[in-house]
Amino acid sequence: MAMAGTYVTDVPLKGKAEKHYKRWRSEHNLFPDAIGHHIQGVAVHEGDWDTHGSIKLWNYTLDGKEEIFKERTDIDDEKMVVTINGLEGHVMEELKVFVTTFLFIPTSEEGCVCKITMTWEKSNEDSPEPINYMKFVEKMVDDMDEHILQDQE
Repeated sequence: MAMAGTYVTDVPLKGKAEKHYKRWRSEHNLFPDAIGHHIQGVAVHEGDWDTHGSIKLWNYTLDGKEEIFKERTDIDDEKMVVTINGLEGHVMEELKVFVTTFLFIPTSEEGCVCKITMTWEKSNEDSPEPINYMKFVEKMVDDMDEHILQDQE
């Protein structure tokens, strides 16, 4: 089993790239209302909702289990990229490195693709690969599309 790796997937979305980027960039406070079945809470730990390098604490449910995740958000407005760097929490008990990047690419006047890249390194050989986290993130992005479309109307 690999000690480190990268998962990459494209999620086609019907909402505008700019709307999705804004949501993932600086509107994490809306996640519990939009996709509460995944995310129960997001709180700013350092910084604010809208600043590069802010640190946030997430409460979420993965595979029926409540977990927490502390991360630092990096943003690139020019490229519409949000990078979430894992700092602490349940996933960091198994991994030394956990970085998820969301790149929003317009594909038409209305739609876009979110390219998700998850880079990880296990803490030890016995730690499982985080494929369940990749599937979770992919589902969150897909489920957020419905909420974005309601906001575009």
